[in-house]
Amino acid sequence: MALLEVKNLKVDFQTNDGVVNAVKDLSYTLEKGKTLAIVGESGSGKTQGAFALLGLLPKNGKSSGSVIFDGKEILNLPLRQLRSYRAARIGIIFQDPMTSLNPYLRISRQMTEVLELHKGMSRSAALAESIRFLDAVRIPDAKNRVHMYPHEFSGGMRQRVMIAMSLLCGPELLIADEPTTALDVTVQAGIIDLLVDLQEDFGTSIILITHDLGIVAGTCENTLVMFDGRVMEYRKTDDLFANPEHPYTKGLLAAVPRLDKKVERLSTVSYEFMSQRGEA
Repeated sequence: MALLEVKNLKVDFQTNDGVVNAVKDLSYTLEKGKTLAIVGESGSGKTQGAFALLGLLPKNGKSSGSVIFDGKEILNLPLRQLRSYRAARIGIIFQDPMTSLNPYLRISRQMTEVLELHKGMSRSAALAESIRFLDAVRIPDAKNRVHMYPHEFSGGMRQRVMIAMSLLCGPELLIADEPTTALDVTVQAGIIDLLVDLQEDFGTSIILITHDLGIVAGTCENTLVMFDGRVMEYRKTDDLFANPEHPYTKGLLAAVPRLDKKVERLSTVSYEFMSQRGEA
């Protein structure tokens, strides 16, 4: 059963140089308990397409189309109604945990505030629940570290805190916007394994936004490839990796370093397909 249906989503930005079409006719479906990867290079529209779902676009942004979440249209809902979905039913992990966490507040206050606001918990009950979730994302000595400030955590630990915060209210959908950016390879693997384990524990559907195809293969049932705000290819992940159809997808896959092939020079993505469509 589909939890999320996005149909012909468009995102435009009004700038001093005119209208910028960031997302153009984006459509996909996400079933309950499944994971969808949205991949593509920087500037392809991945993040803006996700922000539009929750009304997180800047003031000069405008979205149109349709976003059906659990059978209800949520695109461009009034702010008061959107707040009932944010965090409570749809969680999001932002790209940079250092700038997403408030440097002036202890982790404990940033987490308990979510539970007090959305679940009406008392401060003490919210603190106990926060510690439980920090334990779930494998923060060592969570009972004591919950009272620390963000700068006292490593990059990987801050990312785990962000994941814990996004799961506090038990959302049905989790949007992970490049959750492994700026982390070393070992920490990246730990974060992805953690998301997979948490999905099994909580049954959460996940949209994984990334430019790294290497982390997609073993974690996502379906993959959507974006370029220039458009969908280049949208298929089952295994089929896409085994037999990519679009020239852009082929270029992306060819550009990924492989241990089983020795090459002197990495491949680069060719954009000749754009001239074939008259877009060069």
